[in-house]
Amino acid sequence: MTAARAAVEILKREGVDVAFGVPGAAINPFYAALRAAGGVEHTLARHVEGASHMAEGYTRTAPGNIGVCIGTSGPAGTDMITGLYSALGDSIPILCITGQAPVAVIEKEDFQAVDIASIAAPVTKKATTVKEAAQVPGVFQEAFHLMRSGRPGPVLIDLPIDVQQTEIEFDVDTYEPLVPHRPAATRKQVEKALDMLAEADRPLIVAGGGIINADASDLLVEFAELTGVPVVPTLMGWGAIGDDHALHAGMVGLQTSHRYGNSTFLESDFVLGIGNRWANRHTGALGAYTEGRTFVHVDIEPTQIGKIFAPDYGIVSDAHAALALFVEVAKERKAAGRLKDLAKWADTARQRKGELQRRTHFDNVPLKPQRVYEEMNRAFGPETRYVSTIGLSQIAGAQFLHVYRPRHWINCGQAGPLGWTVPAALGVAKADPEASVVALSGDYDFQFMIEELAVGAQHRIPYVHVLVNNSYLGLIRQAQRGFDMDFQVNLEFENINTPELGAYGVDHVKVAEGLGCKAIRVTEPDKLLPAFEEAKKIAAEHRVPVVVEAILERITNISMSGSDIGSVNEFEELATEASHAPTATVPLG
Repeated sequence: MTAARAAVEILKREGVDVAFGVPGAAINPFYAALRAAGGVEHTLARHVEGASHMAEGYTRTAPGNIGVCIGTSGPAGTDMITGLYSALGDSIPILCITGQAPVAVIEKEDFQAVDIASIAAPVTKKATTVKEAAQVPGVFQEAFHLMRSGRPGPVLIDLPIDVQQTEIEFDVDTYEPLVPHRPAATRKQVEKALDMLAEADRPLIVAGGGIINADASDLLVEFAELTGVPVVPTLMGWGAIGDDHALHAGMVGLQTSHRYGNSTFLESDFVLGIGNRWANRHTGALGAYTEGRTFVHVDIEPTQIGKIFAPDYGIVSDAHAALALFVEVAKERKAAGRLKDLAKWADTARQRKGELQRRTHFDNVPLKPQRVYEEMNRAFGPETRYVSTIGLSQIAGAQFLHVYRPRHWINCGQAGPLGWTVPAALGVAKADPEASVVALSGDYDFQFMIEELAVGAQHRIPYVHVLVNNSYLGLIRQAQRGFDMDFQVNLEFENINTPELGAYGVDHVKVAEGLGCKAIRVTEPDKLLPAFEEAKKIAAEHRVPVVVEAILERITNISMSGSDIGSVNEFEELATEASHAPTATVPLG
């Protein structure tokens, strides 16, 4: 068979049945093999970067998924670099396959010939241009092994067109995936960590995205319940423990955090971090974050231990393996009466949750964003998979929305590229066609890759996209306050075709409809919930993306800190009675 056909057969035997991409001359032999072999459903993107983000969304939706994105030579590969960077930063395995000029002319300025392997090397676990056709099976087998071993991440394989077309000997029937390597904690290590925890009076667990990647959320909850230790999920670990769980202590950080989460963290004396990377927007200034606390850090990547700050003890382990052992040892200690009673500390954390809240209920017109999230909590239930990337929309969303299950907050955490949300949401909806998928964007994120909405219309991929529109680069505008300027961040203009929009410029409703989707514009707070309910019905009926655009007040400053977690600036009035935050998981006491 051709090397291209061998590659496709390996994809299928590695569990791939969905791919996203854009064909082109240099990758057409691979597409021919994809068509001839069958078994892999292909979704045609409108932009190759969009295909890479669709692959990300697909991977992030379910354990074991590996999203595949495909493009031709030259700019197709460079367009997908952002998706590879995003996947690497968040430990997400995706496979990027690119076409390439014939081997003999790669370095002779042939049309669309670029050294994509060198360009992609810093943002992948490995990037390879395969120059010998007989190596194609081995390179693909190695790619899946690398993506699944240790800290997960992306791989790029670049296939010159003549390599794709070359006949090779390959026995499909005897092919077997390689067993991935994942380091595991030892009993002695876990016992030491639990000994350290036993010395604490106010311990916390920081639950990172590695727990979700390892499909270990149930073990996390079991361990927390056994020991009585409250849990702080990171943004990437949000959903590992439900927001309504008694031991959910709130998120911590400069931006995507809760008042009660930061307050409880600052009272803690011990932190067990599992599968987290101590990201700077979680920790803020390290002095304030670490002072007076003992830290144990569990991570799958050896070089992650001590990378940000030196913990008091480090364990290199896959989160699932570590938590299974933590549960086993904790059960033994509980049976022997050796676990400290932490009920008073946990009750204190829960009490803060019912006291330190931000206000969401505003009746203002134009809308305050807080009210949008309040109504989203009413409209979209615990089964909802939220998708978002960056900006004030995402920051406020993390402060006010509720997530109850792992992989139900799907967020680009480290890279945060604008435009990520639309294609990622399509990837999520493709991975779980019966799910309630709700994307959240500001107007600029929405405009970056808006053309991908047509993919949802063409391929009948329904989801609801909540668009909060203030016609501003809101996060950058807020950051510019420190420079005493408001420069090149305002997007408003008078749209001659839609004068009723005033200064809000782009008519997103017309654009969405022009791309084959449905859209609803909301300008009054009482119309939000009916619009969300209607959007769900339309998406189910027509099987296309449905945009709900909420017209916001032009300027809202969202709570955040520029330095440390103890000095968050609360710009808006706070909740002082239950009616101010009616969808809080713990009613304001």
